Amino acid sequence: MGVIDTDDKKVTLYYHSGTRLGKQTLGYVAASKRKLLPVDISKTKVTGTQWAELADKLHIKVSDLIDREHPDFVKKYGTEPIDLDEHDWLKILEKNPEVLTYPIAVNGTEY
Repeated sequence: MGVIDTDDKKVTLYYHSGTRLGKQTLGYVAASKRKLLPVDISKTKVTGTQWAELADKLHIKVSDLIDREHPDFVKKYGTEPIDLDEHDWLKILEKNPEVLTYPIAVNGTEY
């Protein structure tokens, strides 16, 4: 059993309220008839374990959750490709949640 809530009666949305895409996605999901649990990652800490589980359920690497073209990422790490292990990518997400590439919706057991 994972740490991510997979209630079939609600949508859990991981988003950043400081981004236009995050705000738009929240509005779109809120307009649906589904119960919504919004997780604003700018205000709520998401653990490395949760990020790893989200990436696993999406069938992607943790590094794929990160927008490497985001100004904050570029400022800190530059534009050249960097080689980090999964633990390092998790630390980046934990400390800089604004670099999340896109909001993630968990609809029951569907990601």
